[in-house]
Amino acid sequence: MRATILHGPRDIRVEEVPDPRLAATGGGVGRDAIVRVIAACVCGSDLWPYRGVTTPRTPKRIGHEMIAIVEEVAADVSRVRVGDVVIAPFYDCCGECVNCRNGFSTSCREGGSWGGTDHWGLDVDGCQGELVRVPHADGTLTVVDGGLPDEALIPGLLTLSDVFLTGHHAAISANVRPGATVAVVGDGAVGLSGVLAARRLGAERIVAMSRHEPRQRLATAFGATDIVAERGDEGVAILKDMFDGVGPDCVLECVGTKESMDQALRSARPGGQVGFVGVPHGGPELPVRTMFATNVGVRGGVAPVRDYVAELLPEVLDGSIAPGRVFDATFALDDAAEAYAAMDERRAIKSLLRP
Repeated sequence: MRATILHGPRDIRVEEVPDPRLAATGGGVGRDAIVRVIAACVCGSDLWPYRGVTTPRTPKRIGHEMIAIVEEVAADVSRVRVGDVVIAPFYDCCGECVNCRNGFSTSCREGGSWGGTDHWGLDVDGCQGELVRVPHADGTLTVVDGGLPDEALIPGLLTLSDVFLTGHHAAISANVRPGATVAVVGDGAVGLSGVLAARRLGAERIVAMSRHEPRQRLATAFGATDIVAERGDEGVAILKDMFDGVGPDCVLECVGTKESMDQALRSARPGGQVGFVGVPHGGPELPVRTMFATNVGVRGGVAPVRDYVAELLPEVLDGSIAPGRVFDATFALDDAAEAYAAMDERRAIKSLLRP
């Protein structure tokens, strides 16, 4: 089978790798599935190792978003069946431990990560390939009722593996509610998803902070009422002026840098809330004195997307929301290197891969 391999900074190759096999784990218990990937994609967080900002061991399987068809299940898998169309979150989870039951499956006590290792120390495939072994199949995978949907829905379903539900988590964490005012820091796929999520949750006014015309257009289509291109002190001042001189109720931080978090914290009104989902890279320590003085709260982190899928899946299937519009470029798996380059060079908002 073919899969993407990261060999070093800006060095993505599609190579032949062994087909995955079911593994007996946890004292001989077989809870795996083997799935055939229908669609995968490149995530903004994939660009950190691609650019050499983080330095994972290489060569390394990569990719953590996919929808797939189940090809094989282990003996102890009961909920997922061969032939099911499934959505996989960007991590695996048992669905049964205390953290999974509490709604934070990202902290599953037996969880693991795609392209990393599972709870038992076995290698786990990256999702940008033809076949993938899924640990904890019953807990990890969400079955799409009705089988393979219309081709036009595949991008939307793929966003439920990570990007749209990460934007949704930012909005939930920021306490977006009907009538709220919202600013979104970041115009990548997650930030744009945050705009759509805020609209879905009933926000009255949504400001997308973006300098790029194609992203501004999509933000407007997703429900943004205003666009602010300025950053730093000027951007903060504009946001304050737009909302009674105090700023919006909610700010979604969807980048993960020192500058983006500073922008978010200084933009929220006193008593407002920042929801952050940008993977931290060089972010500051939280300014507790400032937060104390303004009563601005901060909540968020890695998005427990598996816990959100059941709520949002029906709305994607019936067309109520169309988060798949964040994919503005589609590539064959063999062209994965170009898919990465397009995002790295900001020629694409988000690249979809079809094996």
